[in-house]
Amino acid sequence: MRVTGGRARGIQLRVPAKGGVRPATDYIREAVFSSLAASVPDADVLDLFAGTGAYALEALSRGAARATCVDLRAGSEIAANAAAVAKSMGLASLPLTVETGDALRSRASGHDLVFADPPWDLWETRGAEVSAAACAAAGEGAHVRVVLEAPGGQAVPVPEGWRLRKLIGKGRGQPSAHVLSRA
Repeated sequence: MRVTGGRARGIQLRVPAKGGVRPATDYIREAVFSSLAASVPDADVLDLFAGTGAYALEALSRGAARATCVDLRAGSEIAANAAAVAKSMGLASLPLTVETGDALRSRASGHDLVFADPPWDLWETRGAEVSAAACAAAGEGAHVRVVLEAPGGQAVPVPEGWRLRKLIGKGRGQPSAHVLSRA
């Protein structure tokens, strides 16, 4: 797994050996960021269910202003990955905050880009909560995007006031990304 674009392109990211982390594939992240290209520079990014921090670090590599990663087991992998990305960009550190906690818990809104890539079984049991939490953390305005990664073929609830802007994915059993914007 690696950063697919921007100033840190090609940097390898560490994946936890334990803990059930299923990181976003390079293919899906590259497709998502190609779709979001104009939305990334100077964005305030929130990466829910961050795992490795891949979405946040990819966004920072591509010019986002700041990012926050939230995961129940935010571990040393995010810190190590952030250090590698910062070094490759010639920086001492990144404008990155890491929070250990429940990604579904209410948090400050106002983010330009929100990514939610939960364990896939959560879509079956708490899908509406995942969508609602991600959208609640987003800011106002037509430029705001929420990206929900789920298994291909999974019905992803779209909260009231939002619309599915784009669906990215290869099909059933493969990851898909649902890009939402305000209705």
